[in-house]
Amino acid sequence: MSKRDYYDVLGVARGASADEMKKAFRTKAKELHPDRNRDNPEAETKFKEVNEAYDVLKDPQKRAAYDQFGHAAVDGSGGGFGARGGGGPGGSGDFSSAFADVFDDLFGQFGGRQRGGGGGQVRGADLRYNLTISLEDAYKGKQATIKVPTAVACDACNGTGAEAGAKPETCATCAGHGKVRAQQGFFTIERACPTCGGRGQVITNPCGVCNGAGRKREERTLNVQIPKGVEDGNRIRLAGEGEAGMMGGPPGDLYIFIDIEGHPIFRREGPDLFCRIPVPMALAALGGHIEAPTIDGGRARVAIPAGAQSGKQFRLRGKGMPVLRQNREGDLYIEVGVETPTNLTKRQKELLEEFQQIGETNKNSPESDGFFGQVKDFWGRMTS
Repeated sequence: MSKRDYYDVLGVARGASADEMKKAFRTKAKELHPDRNRDNPEAETKFKEVNEAYDVLKDPQKRAAYDQFGHAAVDGSGGGFGARGGGGPGGSGDFSSAFADVFDDLFGQFGGRQRGGGGGQVRGADLRYNLTISLEDAYKGKQATIKVPTAVACDACNGTGAEAGAKPETCATCAGHGKVRAQQGFFTIERACPTCGGRGQVITNPCGVCNGAGRKREERTLNVQIPKGVEDGNRIRLAGEGEAGMMGGPPGDLYIFIDIEGHPIFRREGPDLFCRIPVPMALAALGGHIEAPTIDGGRARVAIPAGAQSGKQFRLRGKGMPVLRQNREGDLYIEVGVETPTNLTKRQKELLEEFQQIGETNKNSPESDGFFGQVKDFWGRMTS
């Protein structure tokens, strides 16, 4: 029976790009994989056909020859590319490379091997600790004491997991390799050894304290230096302060994530601070001075010009937050909020009414006059 056109096998056009062919190959290979089609005896044949087609078309030289001469150019019995060291569709070629992505999609990382050292050791897990600090702490920096529940090396067995005097033995199932091979259709897949869990060693005489784990649960107390200028969401890595490894493996790391509490006076944006200060209406109208708080606990005298409006900002250089790992500080912005008086006495009301009457002739409210002048023009245009 004549072979199908390789482009038809993959379901792509002859001008398809390498990425388009790779995508089509992965889709077809996953669809036709024998492990997903145990009740379909034709799946394995079609699976091989897809592999053969992609093995030729993914190689620019093989593809060019195929486009010119068809299957004759890659026939393993002829003098084409198929006769070169098993690199053709019938040989082994770079089989593992062609199917690496498909294996990952179908089986993950072959049983989820863990990172670890040799001799059955498994690296400990990394830990996360959320540390909440105040804005003042972020400004000054501080040394914090934290308690972290974690796994530490067992004292009784020195982290080996074996009873005193005993040693872990080489796993008989995998001969110490930590992985075994299983036949899946016409190819072989490596998986983590089910007996030793991928460690390559087993403990026949486990420690009575840790039951062979080589570690135990414990709450550790650590001192952490919080640098000046940290921001919300920053993290600090403490190498080797995570969980102890299995069977004497290296420890993981501890990551401390910083959470900064909101402040009743200051609002932070990067290295800059913002502070809104209410100013009495009379002071804003006549001008004067106010005292503004600073994050270091000090006071700053700020001059308010006559006629200051709400939203007016004054910049105090160098009065903001320190910049992390830099020798400079941000700025503090004081924002004026003109406060309307309440609970007026009879005399105060009389004075304000008199002021309002005088203001209508003296034009003391330019912003208001300008706005309502535009509104008047708008209404006039709409009615006309």
